[in-house]
Amino acid sequence: MWQSEVRVDLDAIRENVARLRSGTSAELMAVVKADGYGHGMVPAARAALDAGADWLGVCTLDEALLLRQQGITAPVLAWLLDPGLPLHDGVAVGVDLGCASLTQLDEMIEAGRRAGRPARVHLKIDTGLSRGGATVADWPALLEAAAKAQAEGVVEVVGVWSHFVYADSPGHPTTDRQLAVFHEGLEMVERAGLRPRYRHLANSAATLTRPDTHFDLVRPGIAIYGLSPIAGERFGLRPAMTARARVMLTKRVPAGTGVSYGHTYLTPRESTLAVVPLGYADGVPRHASNTGPVQLGGKQRTISGRVCMDQFVLDCGDDEVAAGDVATLFGSGADGEPTADDWAEAVGTINYEIVTRFGGVRVPRVYDGERP
Repeated sequence: MWQSEVRVDLDAIRENVARLRSGTSAELMAVVKADGYGHGMVPAARAALDAGADWLGVCTLDEALLLRQQGITAPVLAWLLDPGLPLHDGVAVGVDLGCASLTQLDEMIEAGRRAGRPARVHLKIDTGLSRGGATVADWPALLEAAAKAQAEGVVEVVGVWSHFVYADSPGHPTTDRQLAVFHEGLEMVERAGLRPRYRHLANSAATLTRPDTHFDLVRPGIAIYGLSPIAGERFGLRPAMTARARVMLTKRVPAGTGVSYGHTYLTPRESTLAVVPLGYADGVPRHASNTGPVQLGGKQRTISGRVCMDQFVLDCGDDEVAAGDVATLFGSGADGEPTADDWAEAVGTINYEIVTRFGGVRVPRVYDGERP
């Protein structure tokens, strides 16, 4: 008997990837960083590859190495790389590396030498996000050094890339400005004598709405898990994750009973309370106190009082609920249950954060649609 679980529908991931793949002539990189946005990195990666993904994208070297250790041979790009990491381990197993500075390039050159093969690098230009990537002022020097290293056979410049600021707001002028900067950066690449196979810029939102940004490779992340990056639009995607738990305890209490820490909720009448064994240690945002939607007994209810580390409470009024009944926090919405979008709206965040929180140590993931 299970107490709480996160169910992940791998067929939904396959359907979403196939839908995205059908909408572009570019190759597709399925982004499976952050443990597959909470869905499980390795199962999500395998499902995405089943459906035609060409590449996998991760943040850290450790994530990339884990994919290789699990026998996944598809191209993998890792892009969040601190100084001093054993990059040669990644180079040795064919992991591509994101490069945004001369310092990083020097480390990748050394990694290529140690591994006895050229480091495959993707040079990143900052087109306006002001996060990763070389500034436009620093871009020519990075290109010159990369071209020299490639001529020496210690690196191979495989790609040039950047990342959008506002692609999730269609029509925002920043997107066009970034695209123009990216084109200027590509012209500098040509003048430096580099001919990378891949130019990539499009995230989930741009993959769905801006075909002019697809270039040679698109990098959808949240969309492969069935969640839309654009509020109010679904694009035919099917959410893959359901989070639920069994009611641990029910009790009848009088009107005016204070519930949970701080008594921020008082029962307005005599009521049945249901205690659900999920809390902020399991992924439930504490901000969901008195706002989080939960389906129980065929009805959508709202968390009553503060979310605790291990549990929360639902006021079920006079409805018949019992220990062992299933409380669904979110799912696809097909059965009337709340969705990750509903939770994001309730707590003032984005659907990315909701799903990425779940599937930790105490809440097992259960996979539907696994293939041998």
